[in-house]
Amino acid sequence: MEDLAHLSGATVRTIRAYQDRGLLPRPERRGRANVYGDAHLARLRQIADLLDRGYTLASIKELLEAWDAGRGLGGVLGLVAEVNGPWTDEQADRITRAELDERFGGVPDERAVREAVALGVLEPVPGRDDEFLVPSPQELSVAVELYAAGVPLLAVAGHLRELRAQVEHIATRFLEFTTEHVFARYLGHRPPSDAEATEAAELVRRLRPLAQQTVDAELARAMRTFAPRHLQRHLAPGAPTGPDGEPRSVALPADTVRAVQELVGTEHVAAFVAAATEREVRARTLDALAEAGRDARRDPEGRGPHDALHKERGREL
Repeated sequence: MEDLAHLSGATVRTIRAYQDRGLLPRPERRGRANVYGDAHLARLRQIADLLDRGYTLASIKELLEAWDAGRGLGGVLGLVAEVNGPWTDEQADRITRAELDERFGGVPDERAVREAVALGVLEPVPGRDDEFLVPSPQELSVAVELYAAGVPLLAVAGHLRELRAQVEHIATRFLEFTTEHVFARYLGHRPPSDAEATEAAELVRRLRPLAQQTVDAELARAMRTFAPRHLQRHLAPGAPTGPDGEPRSVALPADTVRAVQELVGTEHVAAFVAAATEREVRARTLDALAEAGRDARRDPEGRGPHDALHKERGREL
């Protein structure tokens, strides 16, 4: 067991735990010795790989039982690898703190860096306080360009948070849609057969670019529709030129945005919030008008009818 632990990287305690849970076959007994073979080492490496991919020990046990029953794991592992693979051709990069400051005007901004780390735009490199991993250089370049155009860094971070919530909703809906209409036949029982998993992995490979292509096409369509209207509204005679006439962004709690998205869909969130706000403003205007009407029916000194009656009786006395 010590030899197996050394070769696999697992501890003796872990190996015993896997045996107790039925994840690892018992060793072959030869006299007084327990002998482990290549199959035990391969099984430990399979378990470690599946754990790294996010599987629980209970689900790993189901997969391994299917393997032992002759159903095969090759297709399942291929499907897992396909789903966990990169969803973009973009390569991560690194940037030093000095290079980062230079790209953003040469003035260090600790708060902006903390925001970027919190959003995952930058990732600290262990053991290197002056260097960051950049998972998406393209995303960082967008921030640089927006900052150069005059957008404050914290406003860029706030916009990214809002955009990320909407994109995550789109991704979730795409997964639900494809699961319902494409992958349900493969995922209806657990685990799928080797052939089914292999076929599902091929479908993932084919459908992988569709989500981004759809979003790109719809974003282009929306910009063609709204950008001219936006420009026309600002260039039209009598269009508001001061800051009071400009549309303003208002930060809403993420839970509120998600609730509205579930209610009316992502594309109608802005219209719904605007309509709800307008309805509230009108309701308060009506309340104010009604209150003004009640005030007008009171006596000139601002007292109600009951107070006016007492005043009149006072005069009589």
